[in-house]
Amino acid sequence: MALFRFSTEPPTRPLLRTQNLILRAPQATDYAAWAVLRMESRAFLTPWEPVWNEDDLTRTSFRLRVKRAAREIAADEAYSLFILDARSETLLGGLTLGLVRRGVAQACTLGYWMGERHAGKGHMTEAVRGALRFAFQDLALHRVEAACLPNNEASRRLLERVGFHQEGLARAYLRINGNWADHLLYAALASDRLPGEFR
Repeated sequence: MALFRFSTEPPTRPLLRTQNLILRAPQATDYAAWAVLRMESRAFLTPWEPVWNEDDLTRTSFRLRVKRAAREIAADEAYSLFILDARSETLLGGLTLGLVRRGVAQACTLGYWMGERHAGKGHMTEAVRGALRFAFQDLALHRVEAACLPNNEASRRLLERVGFHQEGLARAYLRINGNWADHLLYAALASDRLPGEFR
């Protein structure tokens, strides 16, 4: 039913530009920059992520990641995007609008990571604002959900700063760093008045 789909066809190659950033699908040529950034940020990211597979940083694993991202974008299932500095094209981190649900839900789930040396500089705030604009305007979604560990103060501040509302607590919600962990649940709606230049 057209009512529950896009007003146009889903973007096959999203390329989002904000004032200082580019958000785009990962490419095979990103492997070296991605592997270095993830490796040097491993201790920084480990408390907030699922356990990494042994082959996680291999070129083969990355190639599969790129193919999966392209397939999911084409199927309107998820939008995995790398965050790059618009001037230098340096890879800063990544962001995903995943688990896209159409029909009566028109919703997705936001996830993100930032390389340690780029954290705390406002990049993720700008990236998430751009992703929300893309989700609500280009993808015509109604709701973007996010979850974070209760002790992840930086993530909580980020979500609240860009206009997410805390909606509750999910017990043993995701397996993070090898343990089932409670998560705070957040959401932003297309009808919300979000802070910053959004519309």
